[in-house]
Amino acid sequence: MELIVATVTNLLILSSMYILVALGFAFLFNMLGIPNFAHGAIYMLGGYIGLALISAAGINQWAALIIAAVVIGAFGVFLERFCFRPFVGDFNRIIMVCVAVIVILQTSVNIIVGTQIVSLPPFAEGVLSIGLVSVSYERIATFAVGAFLLGMVIWFVNRTKWGQQMQAISQDIEGAFLQGIKVHRISALASFIGCALAAIAGCMIGAYLSLGPFMGDFMLVKVLILAILSGVGSISGIFIAGLVLGALDSILPLFISGAASDAVAVGIVVVLLLIRPQGFFGHEAEM
Repeated sequence: MELIVATVTNLLILSSMYILVALGFAFLFNMLGIPNFAHGAIYMLGGYIGLALISAAGINQWAALIIAAVVIGAFGVFLERFCFRPFVGDFNRIIMVCVAVIVILQTSVNIIVGTQIVSLPPFAEGVLSIGLVSVSYERIATFAVGAFLLGMVIWFVNRTKWGQQMQAISQDIEGAFLQGIKVHRISALASFIGCALAAIAGCMIGAYLSLGPFMGDFMLVKVLILAILSGVGSISGIFIAGLVLGALDSILPLFISGAASDAVAVGIVVVLLLIRPQGFFGHEAEM
């Protein structure tokens, strides 16, 4: 019973973190066609900024989480304005800019902190015991933060004026311009939100698992799988794809050890895409 509870908890945590990071990637990709391949490195940087605020500045974990989100969100606005916006529609240059950002961020973190694996202090200490089942408060807190933020994103996209403008831009950017929507301002807002969500996920995973300079590479692979599996142009599909990927990454290691479980998970995703190339929702990617 305890194994089942641990597996389900891990599934929910991984799914929520995958979805948080993937949403940031999807915002810019769906709206402006910008494939921000540096998003994994941004997720990594958020975790390290949270660690620096906690260990060096002595700031409370939750306050550090919020500050890291704001700082990385502002960095996302900078990237959108000066690195992505001038090259919208130029795929080759966007890729080169993303590669440059990845190299700069990973190299900087590697030089400053080294390659040693570290962890953030737990956001919640203790264990919740109900009968024979025990779940750490850290797992509960990680899932609670992820679920709350996902709920807020759904509300924001569907219920606010800015969210509706994001949807309008993703459907027809020229039509959005003609309707008076300030596309650049909305794209900057989307970049802020997306990078802030990635930073929060980086901090939470940094406490739940660990931090490493190259942890963003692993997350980027998950983000790309989610974006394609959900269907290009679909925000809601990311939630279903995130649950599927989280389930694969939680259940397969119980039966297959080592890196083989990741290979099998990717193989299953490939089969799903062969059956449904456009993903769960949306249309096929054209890049």
